[in-house]
Amino acid sequence: MRKTNAIFYLAGVLAICPLNSSLAFDPGASTESRATSPSEAFRLGARAYFAGNKEKAVDALSFAAANGVPAAQWKLGRMYADGDGVAEDDLKAFEYFSSIADQHADDSPGSSQAPYVASAFVALGSYYLTGIQNTAVKPNVRRAREIFTYAASYFGNADAQYNLGRLYLAGAPGDDPDPHMAARWLKLAASKGHYEAQAALGELMFFEDTIAKNRVRGLMWLTVAMPRAHGDKDAWIVEAQERAFSLANENERRRAVMLAQRWEKKDIASR
Repeated sequence: MRKTNAIFYLAGVLAICPLNSSLAFDPGASTESRATSPSEAFRLGARAYFAGNKEKAVDALSFAAANGVPAAQWKLGRMYADGDGVAEDDLKAFEYFSSIADQHADDSPGSSQAPYVASAFVALGSYYLTGIQNTAVKPNVRRAREIFTYAASYFGNADAQYNLGRLYLAGAPGDDPDPHMAARWLKLAASKGHYEAQAALGELMFFEDTIAKNRVRGLMWLTVAMPRAHGDKDAWIVEAQERAFSLANENERRRAVMLAQRWEKKDIASR
């Protein structure tokens, strides 16, 4: 699950679970007395966060997280990972995400907390790709791949599927790249609207000889992904689409654009 989608999910929880006005903060009270339950503390913290009062948010979310609310643990993990209202602390973020994974790995993929659990696994996998400097969390690509595989297969998480596809393209230490496995995982993520996966799959299908080429489908996926590319981090998507478009013949371009338009209509209709 993408981080942005998790935030929208958080807002959706608030919309259907309005906060009892009697739970407003009393600055002189302890956290435990400010809310009658951890779930209410979570809702209070989330409302404070979206209102811009991040100090109050951290206070309430910490109480909810300490009492096992995975949504609160996830939100605090993201805040510490991004330095959002708190000092950036990747190890503390890692600990929050680990707590979610340890306690909720077997939760149903259809459960209300599944988006947070899947996102926590993706965050952990990403930390194992790079390690956390000056901590016991060292780079471990094989461990990252195991974590992404679990989130990709059990929870069907598109971010995990994309990361897994990328790892198979690069090859883990001691393993050769596996473009066929990469294409499989990228296609799953692409079909869910993951634009980076769409671009990576399109690039693979158009340019690589290691799998059965399909230049029309490759250009189609690149064309679908390009409008969502933004900033320097996505420059590779624009460059790949423009290069593929320049190399394609007129018939391939026309068919790719038609398929891209058909995909967009289908994607909009399914939202």
